[in-house]
Amino acid sequence: MRVNRNSRARSRAAVGLSVFALAAGATTAAGPAVAQPRSAPAPACSSAYQIEQKLSTGTTWRMCWHYESEAGLVLENISYQPPGEAAPIKVLSTAKLGQIDVPYDDGSVEYSDLTGAGFGQGLVDMVPDECPGGAIKTVKVPDAWDPQHANVKGLCTTTRSRGHAYRMEADTGNKVFQKQGKDLLIYTVNKVGWYEYITEWRFQDDGTINMNVGATGSLSPGDYDAGDGRGWPLGKGAKDYATSHSHNIFWRLNFALDGSSKEKVEQYDSVVSPPAQGQEAPSNKTTVTKVTKELAGDAKNMRWWRLVSNTGKNKDNHARSYEIVPGATTKYLGHAFTKHDVYFTEYNKCEQFASDNLRNCGAGHGKSVDKYVDGQTLTHPVVWVNVGFHHIARDEDQQPMPVHWQGFSIAPRDVTAMNPLTPPELADQNGHVQPR
Repeated sequence: MRVNRNSRARSRAAVGLSVFALAAGATTAAGPAVAQPRSAPAPACSSAYQIEQKLSTGTTWRMCWHYESEAGLVLENISYQPPGEAAPIKVLSTAKLGQIDVPYDDGSVEYSDLTGAGFGQGLVDMVPDECPGGAIKTVKVPDAWDPQHANVKGLCTTTRSRGHAYRMEADTGNKVFQKQGKDLLIYTVNKVGWYEYITEWRFQDDGTINMNVGATGSLSPGDYDAGDGRGWPLGKGAKDYATSHSHNIFWRLNFALDGSSKEKVEQYDSVVSPPAQGQEAPSNKTTVTKVTKELAGDAKNMRWWRLVSNTGKNKDNHARSYEIVPGATTKYLGHAFTKHDVYFTEYNKCEQFASDNLRNCGAGHGKSVDKYVDGQTLTHPVVWVNVGFHHIARDEDQQPMPVHWQGFSIAPRDVTAMNPLTPPELADQNGHVQPR
């Protein structure tokens, strides 16, 4: 299902991509999500590498970007400025993919798509229809596998409606407060073998950031050979069995809340107890654990983590933070580095990939994220999020294969004192209020 191959070997002349190189050419129609007139400071990069979008609901997102030869698109200096905030609020220093690990169920092969299979080199041209209302930027690929096709129209920035941001009926009268949400979308398409990965970054007007990768393209015609009970029959009868496999996708997030890398990490757990005597319902107690050392964390029912600013507070004098919101996942237990859902590691520039790390970090230094967790004190935490998907093919996967998504979100918690999209009529309803 994975590869253009003979004997499952990846062989593909790449339409490459690049490190740190973008020319600005837009190829799509009206309404590009590009620079707007600004009063706040711009990100610290040249205009060719800036993305700035003021959404119709009043929120502005600003960031820089560059492209790496293995990891693909990297977003930098990401800031969020909702209505009512005089200056941008910095959220992330860098955000990028950390690895796509693809082991096959029969144990015959396993691929590190970022560091071993040409993900970054596989950026493909997009047609205008797949970037509706936006702009497709051209990326120049240094050291391209195919130097004759080093310029790829491969980065889409656009906006999209997402439905209700909120809805509330007034306490009196017939007034309904409602707003339709708007998002900034940034995405690329990278071809690896028969698969095409859509790497999507969605920035909501309420400060939420959604990170998703969608796999589409084709099932590998060379992998209809799973006659060992591990595959699924496709086509007529039960002759061709597509080999099942996993996609273990990692993201690497380097936070910089309020411009500082010195965030605190907190883990919250809630426990439900049976009703005590005289109570009508069970009780629920939530406790917080300060995560001061590197951690390989596992998601559990009623468990969550947040990154807390050491330097910034909202107008209610509460520390700003971002909460990690896990997405649906199928945890792959075949490796130590895929056995956990989230890792908090102390920043090390050399640690760039969750597995098969290409950089030489010195003798004895591990090459996977589980080895990065070695007891260091967290002063500059880096967050690695692992989301798995076990792909057992189905008849509907051909042809072409529908997109299957995996990802997660980070959501603002006390970044602003109220809902950043609060209508003016409700702006005084902060804290305990009387019905109106």
